[in-house]
Amino acid sequence: MGEWKYAVNSLVPEGESLPPGHYRYGAVVSYDGSGFHGFQRQKHSTSVQEELERALSFVAASTIRVSPAGRTDSGVHASYQVVHFDSPVSRSASNWVKGANSRLPETISLNWVKEMPGEFHARFAALSRTYRYIISRAETRPSILSKSVAWVSHKIDVEAMALGCRYLIGERDFSCFRGADCQSISPFRNVREAAFYESGELIIFEIKANAFLLRMVRNIVGALLDIGRGKKQPEWIQLLLSEGERSKASATASARGLYLVDVNYPIKYGLPNAKKGPFFLTENPKL
Repeated sequence: MGEWKYAVNSLVPEGESLPPGHYRYGAVVSYDGSGFHGFQRQKHSTSVQEELERALSFVAASTIRVSPAGRTDSGVHASYQVVHFDSPVSRSASNWVKGANSRLPETISLNWVKEMPGEFHARFAALSRTYRYIISRAETRPSILSKSVAWVSHKIDVEAMALGCRYLIGERDFSCFRGADCQSISPFRNVREAAFYESGELIIFEIKANAFLLRMVRNIVGALLDIGRGKKQPEWIQLLLSEGERSKASATASARGLYLVDVNYPIKYGLPNAKKGPFFLTENPKL
């Protein structure tokens, strides 16, 4: 990969080109992350990337490596993860999807594939990412979808949490919500939307930004939950951002409630419109 240069929306690899005799494909993948140690390939643990590459390699009869729009953490889910991969052979979209799914575990699905121009890059071409964090406020812990939603056993003030969201909007230094082992060069991110929905016994936090720091969403949710419990006021989010110290913020929220639900790209690439998941949600108006 060549030198990186700063662009308006992201870092793009300068000078990257498609290997001779190869085809580039974009794909949309969904997965239940509860049984995996994150998306990224691990030396001693099972990852989504490892399973996906094994299945695609079977279809191509050649070694395939994938690059994702975002490397979700251990236990985090995705209803709309975008990847790209290069293949020395051409296959139809149907062959990629059916062939790969025949080899994937039931907790991973390849949902869509399309041949792309050589400059398409799942990470660097992305304009924004959207995550949802789903909380159950049932009186007893959920037995169904127990690894798919977070559970709070006490009442929380959702309106207060929604008020806290307004301090997240805009381009800011998110050091206070940054994971300790984050390798990003800059702590600045541009949050474009942050809001809460209610769907029956479920509370949905949705956040959209150009990109995210390591564990940024879960750390934000941890702080918002402390506001919901009445431990802090909504204005506390503004104070945390101004001080920029992770040690003064709340504990990281559980991974099981977090989903990558959309990645947005320029129209020219023709990716499908995301039906924001996960599938069991029925959206109500934002609070």
